Amino acid sequence: MKDLWKLLSVGAVALTLGACNTVEGVGQDVESAGEEIEETANENK
Repeated sequence: MKDLWKLLSVGAVALTLGACNTVEGVGQDVESAGEEIEETANENK
């Protein structure tokens, strides 16, 4: 569970620092973060 929180925190920071100028760019960032979260969840089943 700690790994999930770490990943969420890193994802939030990455989204903030990589502030995109387009909606498409934001969508790609969110999708990428979601994929990482899903992979971490699958590893910790």
